[in-house]
Formats: sequence, C-alpha cells, structure tokens
Amino acid sequence: MGLEGRTALITGGASGIGAAVARRLAAQGAAVALADLNPAALATTAAALTAQGARVLALPLDVTDADAVQSAVAHAGAELGPVRLLVNSAGITGAGAPMGQVSIADWRRVMAVNLDGAFFMMNAAFPVMAAAGGGAVVNVASVMGTVASARFAHYAASKHALIGLTKSAAADGAAMGIRVNSVGPGFIDTPLQDGRMDAARRDHIAAQHLLGRWGTADEVAALIVWLLSAEAAFVTGSHHLVDGGYTAV
Repeated sequence: MGLEGRTALITGGASGIGAAVARRLAAQGAAVALADLNPAALATTAAALTAQGARVLALPLDVTDADAVQSAVAHAGAELGPVRLLVNSAGITGAGAPMGQVSIADWRRVMAVNLDGAFFMMNAAFPVMAAAGGGAVVNVASVMGTVASARFAHYAASKHALIGLTKSAAADGAAMGIRVNSVGPGFIDTPLQDGRMDAARRDHIAAQHLLGRWGTADEVAALIVWLLSAEAAFVTGSHHLVDGGYTAV
C-alpha cells in the first residue's frame, strides 16, 4: 500500500478509531506517533504496538494548544522521521442540550477539540509534508457532519465545519503533493460511548443503520488506511461515509 517506512501522526491515538488506525498502519510497516490526552491509555497502546515490533512514539498532547501541536510534529519528526501521514481522530461530543441551553463553555470546548485541533495539526504538518515530498491527511468527521442531531448542535456544527476545512486544505495541499480527505463514521463502538446510554437506547440507534448494528473501530480504520495509502493516489478533497447506511434513508 506504499506505507512502509512512512511516519504517521495520529491524534486520539490511544484508543478507539485512532488506535485501530495505528495497528493497521504498523502492520503495513509505518512508524506511528500516537498523540492523546490520556497518558494511561497512551502507554498501554504504545506498549502493545512496540511488543509487535512497531516503531512507536507516545506523545501526550492537547490538540487545542497550537504551540504544543507544533512541538509534537517536530518531536515526531526527530524521533521517527518527517510526518508524511496525519490522522485527526481526536474528538469529543460535548454535553447534550437543546438550543437555548447549550453552555458557551461546552460550545467552545467542542469547537476547540474537533475543529481547532484538526486545523492546528494540519497547519503544523503541511510544511513538513511538503518538504518531505508530500503526504496524506484523513480527518475523522461523523455522519453528523452530513445530517443533524437534536441536542448536539455544537458537535454537528464542528463536524460540518471539519468537512469544509478538509476540502479547503485539499485545495491548498494539491500543489504540495498533499492529499486531504475526511471520513464520516456512523455510530461506532469506542470508549467514547462507554456508559453514555442504556441498552434500549443503543438498540434504537443500531436500528437506524440499514445494517442494523453499530460499527467497529477497525471498520473505520480500514477506510482511513486505504485513504492514506498509495492505492488512493487519485482521491483528495472528498468525504467518505462509513455509516452502515445511516444516512441513506
């Protein structure tokens, strides 16, 4: 797939979709820099990949800190080689509340992580990628970047905006040899969902997907890794749903 020897930086890399991407990239021979706010999960995931023979760097990182992002990209480059692959998987949903009751602090935090974080990462990584001969970026949006959701206006707005940011970044990146795409997962079983709803609610959501179930992190990771690979060399500026048919009807 043309990934061997490349350095990938994955935000939200300690668990869920980010960790699943890291496992697939490592299996293809890529070096992986895992960036995450959760130090315990970061250490566990990094240790597991190292035990499998992967070149791994654990990077404690708050993606809302632009200076820390710049340092993380530089550190990954110094330890593993210039970052050529970037996956912006870090994200939060925020607290559910109807319009009129969304706290300003929650709005700003969701936007800071989901949108500012992806922008800071690309802004820092683009010059490195261009100097190294190009690269590929995948931004993890959501089905809620395509449709809407009551009580989660902040989350939906951040993911709609992330898709627009992806397209603009692709327009800028083309001349630098940098491809940029986004994916829109449906409801995926990840630690982000743990304890958020009861069984009845989970079953109701599963039924909203044509396939009648929740997705897995590895199913999303398979699409992300393909988009990063040489097999997707003519794919840029586009949004790819992996939602079990959630948005089809």
